[in-house]
Amino acid sequence: MATFLYKLGRLAFRRRHFVALIWVALLTLAGVGAASAPTAGNTSFSIPGTEAQKAFGLLEERFPGMSADGATARVVFKAPAGEKMTDAAHKATVEKTVEELSDGSEVASVTDPYTGQAVSKDGTIAYASVKYEVSGMELEESSREALKDAANEAQDAGLTVEIGGDALNVTPETGTTEIIGIAVAAVVLVVTFGSLLAAGMPLLTAIIGVGIGVSTITALANTLDLGSTTSTLASMIGLAVGIDYALFIVSRYRGELAEGRSREDAAGRAVGTAGSAVVFAGLTVVIALVGLSVVNIPMLTKMGVAAAGTVAIAVLIALTMIPALLGYAGRRVRPAGEKSKLLGGGRAKSAEKAARPNMGTRWASFVVRRPIAVLLLGVIGLGAAAIPASSLELGLPDDGSQPTSTTQRRAYDLLSEGFGPGFNGPLMMVVDAKGSDDPQAVFTEVGEEIKGLEGVVTVTPAAPNKAGDTATITVIPDSKPSSVKTEDLVHAIRDKGTEIKAETDSDVLVTGTTAMNIDISQKMNDALVPYLILVVGLAFLLLIVVFRSILVPLKAALGFLLSVLAALGAVVAVFQWGWLSGLMGVEETGPVMSMMPIFMVGVVFGLAMDYEVFLVTRMREAYVHGESAGQAVVTGFRHGARVVTAAAVIMMAVFAGFIGSSESMVKMIGFGLAIAVFFDAFVVRMAIVPAVLALLGSKAWWLPKWLDRALPNVDIEGEGLKTAADARDTDPDEDRELARA
Repeated sequence: MATFLYKLGRLAFRRRHFVALIWVALLTLAGVGAASAPTAGNTSFSIPGTEAQKAFGLLEERFPGMSADGATARVVFKAPAGEKMTDAAHKATVEKTVEELSDGSEVASVTDPYTGQAVSKDGTIAYASVKYEVSGMELEESSREALKDAANEAQDAGLTVEIGGDALNVTPETGTTEIIGIAVAAVVLVVTFGSLLAAGMPLLTAIIGVGIGVSTITALANTLDLGSTTSTLASMIGLAVGIDYALFIVSRYRGELAEGRSREDAAGRAVGTAGSAVVFAGLTVVIALVGLSVVNIPMLTKMGVAAAGTVAIAVLIALTMIPALLGYAGRRVRPAGEKSKLLGGGRAKSAEKAARPNMGTRWASFVVRRPIAVLLLGVIGLGAAAIPASSLELGLPDDGSQPTSTTQRRAYDLLSEGFGPGFNGPLMMVVDAKGSDDPQAVFTEVGEEIKGLEGVVTVTPAAPNKAGDTATITVIPDSKPSSVKTEDLVHAIRDKGTEIKAETDSDVLVTGTTAMNIDISQKMNDALVPYLILVVGLAFLLLIVVFRSILVPLKAALGFLLSVLAALGAVVAVFQWGWLSGLMGVEETGPVMSMMPIFMVGVVFGLAMDYEVFLVTRMREAYVHGESAGQAVVTGFRHGARVVTAAAVIMMAVFAGFIGSSESMVKMIGFGLAIAVFFDAFVVRMAIVPAVLALLGSKAWWLPKWLDRALPNVDIEGEGLKTAADARDTDPDEDRELARA
């Protein structure tokens, strides 16, 4: 592989005009596709194999005109202090609003608060339910504007009016912190390279890669039902890995220049060595993201595949566009250790300063001398950080987790105030009595049985379909949708449904947003272990090929588990317990998003392997070339610690930039990934890994001879390049060889 990538790097260096033209053309094509594509809203939930999804399908079959997947809105009214919604003037205002809402072309039905028993007991709060014929993604902007206009008119009449539900489909905002994250990345690159031009290359190529990836997602969003969160997460991950991959190749290029290579040969060697690490690191990220499909939740699968596509683009750009840009830059990109004149370069170093070991060398030497102390300190520290993960509660964000500045959150609070917290998460029961001789008796029995369960406030009368064989019953809990108590109630209803089926041969199913969220959480829990086995197993095999060792990949996997558990503990402490919640902009604590653990496992594993591959390949390279196991650890840190540190800081800055998002899911993922990178890069890879390698010595690189013969030689250390003449600058036959390859 190193030889092939070496030729690719030199070819891209020489044919830089052609390479640059290809990537600019792809960016333009993707941009045009995104600009001409119809706008897509939030992706819809589908959870095959769950009771909530089965009930949803039954509703579509037995209630064909119900628009079960249609968008909903709740227009909540509150009377001024000392007045009631039953006052004649306020009643007239609400009835006028209901009439205006009913005129909408996409409106299926509107419930009048005064005829639908939707006025609170104290008479201060009322709500009108609006049901649309189309989903929130398909709802026209004119319908949303009509909804807002009707609410504004009622507000002008003296009422407090807020709108809840999914009809508004508010697009999440990332805020200025995302820009700050990119600015921090730029500063770190300048400090690392000592050159504005060299620092700008990783940023430029990462932005181009993310631009192509996100524009492609936007262009296909409506066709493939991709929500706005998909592109946000793809940009988050693509930007981070794009900068890092380019950073490693540019850094290796400057190192090759410092050894006296010609610029074209240095570009080829940088791509052949660091580029090999980029390929395998990118492959582990892609495996982890695509592996999310094992959960069998279409939304999560699409998010993973979209992000994986963006990572693949980042790898290709790093391997081709970076050497092309290095060709354009020429002598303006200086060898390692030299700074540009603008940043203080040109001044000769003293002999004492030039001979002084760098920080990476000093740290690695310390760890090699004190491996047990460093290992214990790192493991105990991560273990302490992981303790909160033992009280992890899973759920999905609802309007109650939105900022108080949004009308959805204020509507949520008003409904809780007037009707109780459970009113925001009603449970819909679907009773299929098609096999019963007396369906109406079954409906009545089910209603009476559910009323007797603990935690139930209200059970509405059964609403049968035209055939009279299926009915819906709405259950209002006494707890908020995301609480453990509500989850226990759903399980209690389903247990009761099992008993009813045995007695009456009728199915009792529970669905609705709250039940779907509970089913998703359960499905995530069930899929976590198989997902870990699949992803870690495949990556473990891949790392055996890369490092030609058994213990090094095993150590990498165990270190990853430590860092991801510690990161989950930090997420629980902030978003569930409320520690530092004000600093993070978390206005409402609650359960951790149900997809967070499995998503964090996938992404963090891929990113953790980045640092493992980049850092340990330099150690492996030194060991293969004759250094002792302990000295190889120090050599790896001398060459790689500065760059890995810069890469980790950049990735943390990019992820932390998404903490400013108004979307709670994006905020949580941004924080979780940022803290996970911190734990993995600075505690696991910088402390635990060298300590373990120092303790293992040469045994770390042991591989059974039969397995060594069976494994393909991918030559990630570039050993094949050592046999070539170092003075060779060009080879006119390389283009034809590359074409044949």
